[in-house]
This record gives sequence, structure tokens and C-alpha cells, in this order.
Amino acid sequence: MLLTKSVTSPKGRDDGLRILAARFRGRGLSADRYDVWMPSLGPSEQLLRQVLAGKLAWPKFLKAYREELFTDGGVDARNRTIKNHGQKFTLRLIKRLAEKQTVTLMCHCAEDAPQCHRYELSKVISSV
Repeated sequence: MLLTKSVTSPKGRDDGLRILAARFRGRGLSADRYDVWMPSLGPSEQLLRQVLAGKLAWPKFLKAYREELFTDGGVDARNRTIKNHGQKFTLRLIKRLAEKQTVTLMCHCAEDAPQCHRYELSKVISSV
């Protein structure tokens, strides 16, 4: 089962593996709020700044965020045959884990935030 939650929300017994999917860990955030921090699953700093400043509409942000998740990186440039294609394999791993246990994707947005990248991340993971 794949869930989403704010990292500031109370821990739940049924949270399972708690993944902080944000570029920034957050000042003063205790490491016991999550099990693993995966900054590469959060939107890039540039993309995050644009949407927070209102310079990028939410639908365009979601499209750009999805593209970032699958963008080839420096590792791909150094390898001719085997390519990572961004976070593709990490996303597949999370999907497999969520088939066997609960995995909770977390970020710093409020629990009831209507626009948050963790919802889109959950959709992407379900579709890989």
C-alpha cells in the first residue's frame, strides 16, 4: 500500500516505511520523523522556487516534475549501454515494496495541502 503524508504529521502505526521525498530535509527536523530521505524524488530547487513564487502554473509544474523524475543524469552520460533514465529504478523499487508492505511518501507540505508533489509522485510510482 502506498500512502502520502506530511512529515510534520504524527507518526502512525500503519505508516510502514516512511520516505521523505523532498530536496530539503528541513531545519530542525528530527531524523526520527522518517526512515529514509530521498532528495532526488523531490522537485529540483529551481522548479520548487518557480512554483512557490507563482511563476509556474500547477499543471506545468506537474509536467516538469514528471520529466525531472525520468531525466538522464551524469551517470548516464558516462555509460554508453546501461542508462538509469533518472529515478526509474528507484520508483520501481518503491512500487514493489508497496506491493508487500506499507510505504508512506512524505514532504513538508501540510497534510491537507491540495497541491503537493507527493500526490503526483504516488501516481507516477503506481504507473511505472
